[in-house]
Amino acid sequence: MFKGTRTPVSTVFENLQDMSVDELVEGFGATREQVQAVLQLAAHSAEAAASRP
Repeated sequence: MFKGTRTPVSTVFENLQDMSVDELVEGFGATREQVQAVLQLAAHSAEAAASRP
């Protein structure tokens, strides 16, 4: 859940293909910073996983 909301973090990933970051912020009550932090964490996790043998 995003702090201060009832929106699960998974909502970003479920809707990212069809919605912009601004639309996610408006539609689900998360802040732009929260959405960007989730996307950055996912990107770093993917990079770390890709670099493992």
